[in-house]
Amino acid sequence: MNTENTHPWVEAGDGVRRRVLAHTPEAMTVEVEFQSGALGDPHSHAHVQTIFCAAGKFRFTVEGEDVTVSAGESLIIPSNAVHGCVALETGKLIDSFTPRRDDFL
Repeated sequence: MNTENTHPWVEAGDGVRRRVLAHTPEAMTVEVEFQSGALGDPHSHAHVQTIFCAAGKFRFTVEGEDVTVSAGESLIIPSNAVHGCVALETGKLIDSFTPRRDDFL
């Protein structure tokens, strides 16, 4: 079990960086920081993703449907759903994945 914040920040796009906070084979928690206007490009993965907006404001598109989340709000991305986002303000997301995203390690 990894519960120490030993993973470095990784550049994940223009104005986006992330770091793994904790993980087991069954689950992973990741901190993601966005500059205002930065994009999380549309993608999909087999993992169920829970997103908690710790700061800022984001517009997510999930399977063609838009939803806006602000600090203190959350949403769940189903397995294999095409999704992406734009940071409407500089902000931070806390993402949880089940199972773990091995491609992030």
